[in-house]
Amino acid sequence: MSEGTKKPEVSVIVPVYNVEQYLNKCVDSILAQTYGGYELLLIDDGSTDASGTLCDRLGEKDGRIRVIHQENEGLGGARNTGIEASLGKWLFFVDSDDYLEPGILESALQAAKQAEAQVVLFPLRSVDEAGNTISEVREPLPAGQALKVREHKDLFLASPCACSKLYRASLFRDTGVRFPSRVWYEDIRTTLKLYLKAEKAVYLDEIGYNYLLREGSITNNRQADRNREILDAFEDVLAYFRKVGKFREYEDELCYLTVFHVYLTACVRVLRIDRHHPLLSRFREYLYGEFPNWKENPYLPRLGKRRKLILWLLERKQYGLIDLLFRLKG
Repeated sequence: MSEGTKKPEVSVIVPVYNVEQYLNKCVDSILAQTYGGYELLLIDDGSTDASGTLCDRLGEKDGRIRVIHQENEGLGGARNTGIEASLGKWLFFVDSDDYLEPGILESALQAAKQAEAQVVLFPLRSVDEAGNTISEVREPLPAGQALKVREHKDLFLASPCACSKLYRASLFRDTGVRFPSRVWYEDIRTTLKLYLKAEKAVYLDEIGYNYLLREGSITNNRQADRNREILDAFEDVLAYFRKVGKFREYEDELCYLTVFHVYLTACVRVLRIDRHHPLLSRFREYLYGEFPNWKENPYLPRLGKRRKLILWLLERKQYGLIDLLFRLKG
């Protein structure tokens, strides 16, 4: 950056790996933001297609874009590279096959300043390849208010997706919290730790992020064995909360997250591939081992009728009926 050039207020970090057909749309949505005081870091994570060359071409067209090429370190490693290279006071992560609504940076930054918050959460929309809405993920949080993290523990129950948030950069720089490399579920290993470091957060009830569900994503991936990594993620998270002396304070929240992500979500993902996979028993054992009284958790009513039904069927190992429910849903 040349002398006299104003530093960007926000650093938008985009890890790039073999996404040649999606990258232009992603970058265009960032360049179209109504707020212009940002830099865009494209982290080419050892792409083997033409994505790296495309990053360079995009960087030549707009001075706000910086391109970094590195050997493959996975999504978490690429984000960490962006964090280290960033100049902004705020960090915004965007996956390279996703795209933004034009006003989200401006709205999120305004909300953060008004609430004097270190984290801004906002809803995201899941879309298919044609841009059709599949679902919207909103949180039952009061919108536009400064939320003290220790008083609003349900913040920990929000979607752990790193990309549906704006972060004060100091949460990373002053704490050493980083994303793990080369693993699945890197978001939940990281966002929960960041909440512990934040004093205040704010929920912006404005969908600004479009999450593309495509073949090869974790959501759609057919590799049943890799779902074992959800156990690694929770062992990491629970160990961290114990290490910093916060496990008992947030035990209800951690229990609910284990029910939701390990027992419900990961079990369904695995049984839809193989109803006899040993991970199904392992997930159940993990939940009962860490939280033997999980059925008394005060957050369980949040699950809704459909998830409560799936939970009831899981307890009775009615995996075929669960698979049928999803097939009927289409």
